[in-house]
Amino acid sequence: MSGMPVYLVDASIYIFQAHFSPHTQIWSTRSEDRSAFAGFSRFLLRFLQQTSAERIAVAFDESLFSGFRHRLYPDYKSNRVLPDDNLARQLNACARLCEVLGVKAYASQEYEADDIIGTLSQRVNLTREQTLGDDPAAKVVIVSRDKDLAQLLHSDDDYLWDFHGGVRRHRKDIFEHYGIWPEQFPCYLGLTGDSIDCIPGVPGIGPVAARELLSHFDNLDTVIARCKDIAALKFRGAARCARLLEEHAELAILSRELARIVNCAVETECFAVACIDQLARQAIDSQGFNTLLAEMALMDSEKQRLGTMLNALLAREVA
Repeated sequence: MSGMPVYLVDASIYIFQAHFSPHTQIWSTRSEDRSAFAGFSRFLLRFLQQTSAERIAVAFDESLFSGFRHRLYPDYKSNRVLPDDNLARQLNACARLCEVLGVKAYASQEYEADDIIGTLSQRVNLTREQTLGDDPAAKVVIVSRDKDLAQLLHSDDDYLWDFHGGVRRHRKDIFEHYGIWPEQFPCYLGLTGDSIDCIPGVPGIGPVAARELLSHFDNLDTVIARCKDIAALKFRGAARCARLLEEHAELAILSRELARIVNCAVETECFAVACIDQLARQAIDSQGFNTLLAEMALMDSEKQRLGTMLNALLAREVA
């Protein structure tokens, strides 16, 4: 297995960033909003040209209100709304764009994009463990600004890449920034909760206390098992944390499960990747690209812009 990166892209970040941004307002010839599709198209074309990615997968979210986490906790992501017909059409077009650009795209009604990325990341990790000799193993580059995905950084060479922000974070960077190791994120959110995803956590335990607890006990199971020892720890509010954990232990465990990224059941239920080389990019379908832009009825100026970006990508790949 060669050492080239495997890029795993969280599509939703770039789709919804464009959809809600006041700086990306693109309309069709029928006066329909096309900001999400155009913004994602610009991102993906620029990304492919900049990275020359040879192995890449894009993960989409289709499990809002239908996935297993909602059965565990009905209020999970209850602050979200399903896309309207226009946005749903753009989301479908974004998936088709991946196809015409030769990029693998995955989605599931049961699992989130994070779980798809987690499954593929685990596949790379398993392949690395099986690599023999001097052939360098691939590194995983998770393209997202979602901190929760940091829990998938298995190797010191892997990193989380906020592409638009130009920020790359390896394992040590995550620890320096958050005070916990990547694999501790589910336990951390089990304690603090996450208002963005409506994960409850333990009422009254915040980031500072959660970091203190995980620095002493490593994981949530140990924190709960040694709850009676917490009051003696040398940090402010330790005794109160002990009482809160005794009262809300089940809620902490539930919250951890909501925050934990699944990395095995997805492959069984939704898709199979026997070899990471299956993520190799295929040839670009230029005609399919033009057909898709025509179906989305983009203004000529935006079609020209995207067409210029595609031609630059094709020229780079031929060179």
